[in-house]
Formats: sequence, C-alpha cells, structure tokens
Amino acid sequence: MGSYTQLTYHIVYATKYRSPTIGDVIRERLYEYMGGTLRAKKGHLIEIGGTADHVHVLARLSPAFAVADVIRDVKANSSGWMSEQPEVKRSFEWQKGYGAFTVSYSRIEPVRDYIRNQREHHRVKTFQEEYIDFVERHHIEFRLEYLFEDEHHG
Repeated sequence: MGSYTQLTYHIVYATKYRSPTIGDVIRERLYEYMGGTLRAKKGHLIEIGGTADHVHVLARLSPAFAVADVIRDVKANSSGWMSEQPEVKRSFEWQKGYGAFTVSYSRIEPVRDYIRNQREHHRVKTFQEEYIDFVERHHIEFRLEYLFEDEHHG
C-alpha cells in the first residue's frame, strides 16, 4: 500500500521589526522566488500574499521534510535573494520565528480568499492584531513580550 498525505499549512511571518521593506516593485518576484524554494523542497505553493511588513503562505508540504526546515530555508533563501536586489533600498531580514497552522482540505478556498484580501484586511487590523488573533484562535499559549521582535528589546 502507498502512503498518501495532504499536509496543508497556512504560514505567517513578518519582516524584521515589522519594517515595511517588501515594496510593490519587488513583491511579485519575491513571491515567485519563495514558490521556487518551496518546489525545491517538494512543496506546492497554493497562495501567497501579504503587505509591506509580512507574508502569508498557503502551501502543501511534503512529509519528507520537517515543516521547520522548509520554513527556515524559504526565509533564509528569500532574505538572501532580497538583499541582492537593487530595488531593495534597505537591509532585508525576516523576523525570527513564524506561525504555521494546519488547514483542512475543506478550508483551503476560504484561506486563499483571506490571503488574497490582505491589503483590504489590513486597513482595519494591524499585523500584530492579526497574528495574536491567529495564535489565540488556534489555542496556542504565548507570552506577548516574546511574540514580536522589537528594535529595542530583541
């Protein structure tokens, strides 16, 4: 008998200190690059979106790789790529950590819609508010002082 999986994750992470460093000029190319990194890890990008200070990735991941390793590689590779782009005027880094939430097959389309509507969504809610809502909705225990990196407190 073969092994069959459907491992879909909604992954969310921010730029370092939530700095608005993902400009409109570079955004689509960054997303394509991230999708390529996922494919190299036998993953499949379903949807990607975000704003200038964070990204949402909906992806099917291979059971051959640990989720943490895939996310580490996507973040590291895309950060390096961004730093090489002449359009990026500032130093580019992702914040430490991420959120990775499992998504059932029946919820893929609503999550895709949510990711596609990030700009509209963030007219009324900050990234910090959104992220806290995610971890609370998934019943993940956290301490607010450790949830986000701050320029002054690490």
